[in-house]
Amino acid sequence: MKFTLATLSLCAASVLSLDMSAPAVTEEMVHAINKKQSSWKAHVSPRFVNATLGDVAMLLGAVQSTDPGFEPLPEATHYKGLHASALPTSYDATTAIPQCSSLIGHVRDQSSCGSCWAFASTEAFNDRRCIAYNDQTFYSAEDTLACCSGLKCGLSNGCNGGQPTSAWKWFTSAGVTTGGGFETMNTGQTCNPYPFEACAHHVESSVYPACPSDEYSTPKCSASCLDTKYTKKYADDKVLAKSAYSISGVTKMMEELVTYGPITACLTVYEDFTSYQSGVYVHTSGSALGGHAIEIVGYGHDEASGLDYWKVKNSWNDSWGNGGYFWIKKGTNECGIEGTVSAGLV
Repeated sequence: MKFTLATLSLCAASVLSLDMSAPAVTEEMVHAINKKQSSWKAHVSPRFVNATLGDVAMLLGAVQSTDPGFEPLPEATHYKGLHASALPTSYDATTAIPQCSSLIGHVRDQSSCGSCWAFASTEAFNDRRCIAYNDQTFYSAEDTLACCSGLKCGLSNGCNGGQPTSAWKWFTSAGVTTGGGFETMNTGQTCNPYPFEACAHHVESSVYPACPSDEYSTPKCSASCLDTKYTKKYADDKVLAKSAYSISGVTKMMEELVTYGPITACLTVYEDFTSYQSGVYVHTSGSALGGHAIEIVGYGHDEASGLDYWKVKNSWNDSWGNGGYFWIKKGTNECGIEGTVSAGLV
């Protein structure tokens, strides 16, 4: 496991004290979690069967507002000051905009790379482009991962972790190219498809090949498109965001979602999170493994548990969680999910 600013945060003591070769999830762990609470259901996730805690930690690496070196964005000022009662009681961007449903609802896979920060920011940018302009092109997490780095990007360090807030700022100055999944490489569809194949961690799968035993190296930033059949030049393919900002408070997060689309957020991942299957996640057991960036696409109320939740899209493919999504308790900053929120106008 490589240690980044994100992993060496206030939860670093617990990470360093863990045996990272220990199983990420076991039947005993699942039984204990399900016995202890009823708001969410745990299981041995196909994504992490036989995986270790180190395998999970390798996928993390998002710098949060509580971490050293965090680069904040200015607070957004465009809100109408709505009360929560003036907003819809539930909202889901994956179904609210029919022409964008297939794009917003698409779950990507960061593979064996700590690129969650690049995915969470690029996907929110991507979805907002579709909502604003009916632009159904996929934009490139690879371009963000490889080129948003160093001092110009909050010391983001590719597969070793980075700052989604800095990525949003980077979108306003450098922009981002088009880029689909690994399977679209050399099809001529986009400039920079993701270079790492979606994979299954330590389990045989009829859908995904096995992940490599080690983390992938960060791809090099290039001024040329990776897809050799793509006809547009790299510089001409870039699209910029108009602004980048932070979002503070539950009501503003709701207003932002309904008005402009999905938002980027971070949370602290605990051991029990890997076993999530359905329901409203509330941290129940286990130590912190690191910071993780995700995309919030909606919110609602769960009648079964009586809890309000955020609907969140992860980047661990659709074999994890509820088809690649999870619900997490809303309104209490559960696992810090309401503490580092960013977006931008596109």
